[in-house]
Amino acid sequence: MQIDEKDVDAVCGLVLDLCGVYLDSSKSYLIESRLGEIVKRHGCNSYREVVDRVRRTSDLRLKSEIIDAITTNETLFFRDNSPFEAFKHKAFPELLDKKQSSPFPKRVRIWSAATSTGQEAYSLAMSICELLPDADTWDIQILATDISDAAIAKASRGKYTGHDIKRGVSQEYLNRYFKRIGNDWAVDDRIRSMISFKTFNLHDSFASLGQFDMIFCRNVAIYFTPEARKSLFQRLIQNLSTHGYLFVGSAEMLTNVGPEFKPQNHCGSVFYQPNVPKLVS
Repeated sequence: MQIDEKDVDAVCGLVLDLCGVYLDSSKSYLIESRLGEIVKRHGCNSYREVVDRVRRTSDLRLKSEIIDAITTNETLFFRDNSPFEAFKHKAFPELLDKKQSSPFPKRVRIWSAATSTGQEAYSLAMSICELLPDADTWDIQILATDISDAAIAKASRGKYTGHDIKRGVSQEYLNRYFKRIGNDWAVDDRIRSMISFKTFNLHDSFASLGQFDMIFCRNVAIYFTPEARKSLFQRLIQNLSTHGYLFVGSAEMLTNVGPEFKPQNHCGSVFYQPNVPKLVS
């Protein structure tokens, strides 16, 4: 099905309204490849007709299909690796030290925002189990969210193909944290029990989510407008504890967001502690 300039403008406007992802005329190929089948399946004669149907009827199933098609991105276990090295060797041990003087020294809350199909959240849980052999005696809570219903459904099942596993899971971790089910691999229950999954739009209010000791929000803000990107990170720090850590994607430098975002480099990765009290000289 051919796509014209008005189709592109209509789809870009709808996608921006639904999930904050900014597309422009240069992305017509992406719109065709990801939404073409949806247009046909719903018996529409054009991309604009699909947009009109969503706006006119608020068809939740159609809206969900469009969000899933546009936002489902590539992910893998221990993606980019260096943030997990910084987590294991710097951020998490430091956090545990600070927790010792808190009212709840064994409670840790982590948010894996834009978790996609769950590999990031499970990677964090496995990393914690490596650092805390008695992790089951701790109050470890990892919230994993994504705007895509389909992605969250897969993540919550905790079942992955051999291809998924080969991309990031070592043989040691495979033996320790997964069990074979037919041709697939399922995450061990003790890992899954640390994580709760929730469909969530990062443009919505964070008020109901509570405070976190660490937030991983990687490789999603690059698809937002500069204004939406700045707003996202400024809102994230409202849900970050005083000494909390924020991990972002390797291409997302936050020095232009505000003076509180001073990068810290460890293990080849960058993280931020925007709420750490500033020393008065």
